[in-house]
Amino acid sequence: MKIIVPMAGRGSRLRPHTLTVPKPLIPIAGKPIVQRLVEDIVKVAGQKVEEIAFVIGDFGKETEDHLISVAESLGAKGSIYHQDEPLGTAHAILCAKPSITGPCVVAFADTLFRADFTLDTSNDGVIWVKRVEDPSAFGVVNMDDEGTITEFVEKPTEFVSDLAIIGIYFFKDGDNLRDELQYLIDNNITDKGEYQITDALDNMKNKGLKFKPGKVDEWMDCGNKDVTVDTNNRILTFLKDEENLVSDDVVLENSKIIEPCYIGKGVVLRNSTVGPHVSVGNGTVIENSNINTTIIQEDSVVSNMNLENSMIGNKAVLDGNFKSISLGDYCRLES
Repeated sequence: MKIIVPMAGRGSRLRPHTLTVPKPLIPIAGKPIVQRLVEDIVKVAGQKVEEIAFVIGDFGKETEDHLISVAESLGAKGSIYHQDEPLGTAHAILCAKPSITGPCVVAFADTLFRADFTLDTSNDGVIWVKRVEDPSAFGVVNMDDEGTITEFVEKPTEFVSDLAIIGIYFFKDGDNLRDELQYLIDNNITDKGEYQITDALDNMKNKGLKFKPGKVDEWMDCGNKDVTVDTNNRILTFLKDEENLVSDDVVLENSKIIEPCYIGKGVVLRNSTVGPHVSVGNGTVIENSNINTTIIQEDSVVSNMNLENSMIGNKAVLDGNFKSISLGDYCRLES
């Protein structure tokens, strides 16, 4: 089986954190979003994953090498493809055309999930969906009485269904998907100016292919600061009984950690209370502070703070009377 991961978007809603790092590499509970995504899929797929193909923008060699190492750590070949301009979901997937063969999972690196991940090979594919309050921002599906998907609609302006496609798909035969995506491009079939996977899925359904919905227990967004912090909170809660989240070499000087927290290597805590729901990257120093529901990345210094619902980047310096902020890499904020 192969995993195709489109992740070319820059994540403008998560700035300033995506000015220096692509959104899928923002850490959640100490690991990049995309790494947690593919690890979760490999863990629950029930099939050997032979290749993980990443579709990226111009993120640089360091990012590409990191993604290759993530794939290899999971026993898979890593492949890198590039999407030079944002032309829609169908176009993004097709950028990995040579890898779209045989059984494959397509997973957009925007969200994390907890789901019933049964790959039902008695049907042609599985589309994971979640009921939402406002379906107008999503692709949605309708089903018949037997639970087979009968309709795919991209971002409906009038109510069609509240079952939103979360961006994770299984195809028993990736060749069918590849051919339908190519058909959209060759015939310039667009929706709202972009090539959409929902059009390819609709064509496949009209040719007799059957798709079933997959059940999602948790669907966690990483689109902006607030929802990313919330996703970090939820992932820490899930992992507290599964992983050792606090490094053995943390320096605690008159300080307390309230779990669940992720505390990286070489972190120093002085006269501080950290947690619950805090992730602190390697080498960061926190002193004279109370921190909760916050993500702090690597090699930063936080002093004299009562901080919550915040994101702090790498190599940042923060000192003073600030409550809830978003501070990017290499920035300094002092009162």
